[in-house]
Amino acid sequence: MSDFVHQRHKFPTELDQPRELIVACVPMRSNVNISQIARTASACAVEKMIICGAASLIPKIARDATSSLSISTHRSLGPVLRKLKQDGYRIVGIEQTSNSQNIHHFAFKRRTVLVIGNERLGINDEILTQLDDVIEIPVWGLPHSYNAASAANMALYEYCRQFPEG
Repeated sequence: MSDFVHQRHKFPTELDQPRELIVACVPMRSNVNISQIARTASACAVEKMIICGAASLIPKIARDATSSLSISTHRSLGPVLRKLKQDGYRIVGIEQTSNSQNIHHFAFKRRTVLVIGNERLGINDEILTQLDDVIEIPVWGLPHSYNAASAANMALYEYCRQFPEG
């Protein structure tokens, strides 16, 4: 007999303090990606997500994120990032750039805005100039980059690994 008993839908792990992480998405092509990011953000106890353009959540994919995640929609991300930087947030993008840091060696600040790029175009130059740091996730095969939602989910998990209590 196995020592493992299947347990689904366990209660969330309690945090000592709320997460000071905000997820911000540039305008995306796919509401599926936005919804997957929202679901993971909610599972990671992120309280706020910023989306841009005509994006919207698909409830069947986002699941409980629609009730537990505060989502604000803006026409553009630039002004929002400037305000968050003034409020003391570190603005970190996930992108392949000339000076991006490997996520395996990056130390997040508790008060971080994680900027997710467009599926095809990444993070545009206007937003790149506002970033304090850029991280990238190593790719060992093809294609040469991860899907936007997959990369966001890996970065969210890494942030939570570094701050397991909140």
